[in-house]
Amino acid sequence: MLSYKYTIKNEINHNEISVKEVSPVIKINIRGKKREFFTAIGKNLDMILPTESNTSSSSSKLTSIWLSPDEWMIVSNNKIENDANKYVLEDELFNSVSQNNLGAVIDVSDQFVLLELKGKNIYELFSSGSPFNFNKFRDKKGSTTQTLLNNIDVIIYNKDENLVNLFVRRSFSEHLWSWINDSASRL
Repeated sequence: MLSYKYTIKNEINHNEISVKEVSPVIKINIRGKKREFFTAIGKNLDMILPTESNTSSSSSKLTSIWLSPDEWMIVSNNKIENDANKYVLEDELFNSVSQNNLGAVIDVSDQFVLLELKGKNIYELFSSGSPFNFNKFRDKKGSTTQTLLNNIDVIIYNKDENLVNLFVRRSFSEHLWSWINDSASRL
């Protein structure tokens, strides 16, 4: 993490929907296919990576989100120090995975903004700007999807009933924030 700057400065509260930026949170993208890759990741993370599409797995400190058959995003469950520039987890993964040519480890903490959405109307908000059908998604805790929201690529992680994490690229976060604010006020 080079220098963390908050993209979103205020919280949205409209029609039983609240949205806020959660930061700073470690976000690490990992890729690999070999059996040794899965062993190394399991030892470092103390969890098994999800292998079924659109699912996740969690431990007390981390959550792994399935992105593709050989790609996952590892996210810390808690905020980290603002001035931390290096992550022990990233170093451990890099040393056991990348340096042994088992896969790739990339810190994407500065690339993605994490928005937390709460409320009973969040799926109505999503449905107003996404082609994805959220009917089954909303009932499955731990489910994930990559979809478009107002024509912006997002990753959505269902944390709990009426509570989701939404990951959006930093360059699109202010635009998406404005759309969410406007759309939520019209529900």
